[in-house]
Amino acid sequence: MGNSGSGKSTLARRLGRGHAAQVLDLDTVAWEPGEIARPRSPAAAAADVRGFCESGEHWIVEGCYATLVEVALDYEPHLLFLDPGLEQCQTNCRARPWEPHKYGSKAEQDEKLSFLLSWVAEYYHRDGEMSHQGHRALFQSYAGPKEHLRELPGGEFVLGAGS
Repeated sequence: MGNSGSGKSTLARRLGRGHAAQVLDLDTVAWEPGEIARPRSPAAAAADVRGFCESGEHWIVEGCYATLVEVALDYEPHLLFLDPGLEQCQTNCRARPWEPHKYGSKAEQDEKLSFLLSWVAEYYHRDGEMSHQGHRALFQSYAGPKEHLRELPGGEFVLGAGS
């Protein structure tokens, strides 16, 4: 879990390939298909996460929705909290490839970039499940295996302080 642009999708894809694991992007269960502005019911999204986690031995769930990450934590996975900081998240957002499951075109995605950059900056000040505070609280409360990762200028992930 982590802020938009923290590297969740990139790391999930790398880990998925390296460990023959299926990857679930929580955006695909949190929103009505083809209607990003319309959230699905929390119960339906949670049921999809449970079904995904029960469908195989090796899986990765990635996203910024703490309540849906928490559903996956019932299966006692290794939790990674990606926290590279505002500047790196915004840099990553600017370099983000087209996400066809979210936008009809790359141009449509690019039109929303300024909103995304603002939303990414608010992560450190807002409350709720998609905030730094919410992610930190979930990370701290999880008793299973976990790592708090920060990205260095060279792009490597390293273990950060445990809180």
